Amino acid sequence: MTQESDVDTVIRRRIRGLRLARGWSLDALAGRCHLSPSTLSRIETGHRRIALDQLVPIAKALGTTLDELVESPGDEDVVIRPEPGHAPGVTTWLLSREDALHGMTVAKMRISPARPADAEQLAVHPGREWFTVLSGTARLRLGERTVLVEAGHAAQFSTMVPHAIEAHHGPVEILTVFDHDGQRAHLHGADDAAPPHGRRSTADPGDR
Repeated sequence: MTQESDVDTVIRRRIRGLRLARGWSLDALAGRCHLSPSTLSRIETGHRRIALDQLVPIAKALGTTLDELVESPGDEDVVIRPEPGHAPGVTTWLLSREDALHGMTVAKMRISPARPADAEQLAVHPGREWFTVLSGTARLRLGERTVLVEAGHAAQFSTMVPHAIEAHHGPVEILTVFDHDGQRAHLHGADDAAPPHGRRSTADPGDR
């Protein structure tokens, strides 16, 4: 099988998979991309050659782009091997790539009670943040409020409220999701706490 036919097969599977994920019949998708159901069926099953002028409306109807629909499956490494980044009292591991979907960044953070009180000023930026506590107890400061979040619990809040996450009576580890503004405010706002992917940090071997 040639490389071209491999990609062709993947495109057909993507069209069918995206259609089924939306719960659409062939008729429903065909109506949205102005093709006949029989034509769409032959495209999905490989009985009709895929034409570019058909892929454009199909991609649009499925809520994706032509580039994403025809992208080669490739053989890139899917395993992320995070390097710890250090700032006073906090260690951060980036668990997603810099080109993550929708600009979201997933990170694991270990925060120490010894972290300087002014290390994390109350931040304000557009969007929302989410985190869950893996171990210990997190102290979430939201404006004038203080909320304790224990292991196994999660928090979600508007980042337009001045906020900071701290350790409460012992180290705390959290798994958090940042948008672009949150990543810039919390991971690169002080001492570049998390190094870019591909650059090694001066990490202690025990932190790996």
